[in-house]
Amino acid sequence: MAKFTWHTRAVPGGLPVRQVYGFLFAPDGRVLIRVDGAKHSLPGGRPEPGESAYVDILRRETYEEVTLDIAEPHYLGYQCVDDGHSPYAQVRMVAEISRVHPPEPDPDNGRTYLRLLVHPGKAGDLLNWGETGHQQAAAAANAAIAVLGLPHEGLPDAGYL
Repeated sequence: MAKFTWHTRAVPGGLPVRQVYGFLFAPDGRVLIRVDGAKHSLPGGRPEPGESAYVDILRRETYEEVTLDIAEPHYLGYQCVDDGHSPYAQVRMVAEISRVHPPEPDPDNGRTYLRLLVHPGKAGDLLNWGETGHQQAAAAANAAIAVLGLPHEGLPDAGYL
């Protein structure tokens, strides 16, 4: 069974990055959850050959999966996945949604995902990533306030974009 640990420092050299995902916030302070049937996740994915800049990976994946533009992403940290063979990193970033486009199918799989906005305090439960997921969601909520300057009180109810 894989072991997951959350870190807020830079990804160590030599630890491959296999995913870049973003906690994307609406200007009203709610965070976007990508919905695929009963599965909840964040927008993001794997680097393509030749891609190494986390910002570029997140921007591309965000547009492909949920057809949104984002303002400048900020690094949050990484989740180390140790499967007993080859540990790797899953980078997490935070950004504000700057433009919403009509939903389109993901070019990788043809699915069109729903875009759910929720209170940041509910993200950890919806993602169902265990304790490290709650740690990541808390770090994202703190960054939304401190770095992005977004509201944290009086947030609207959940709703789809």
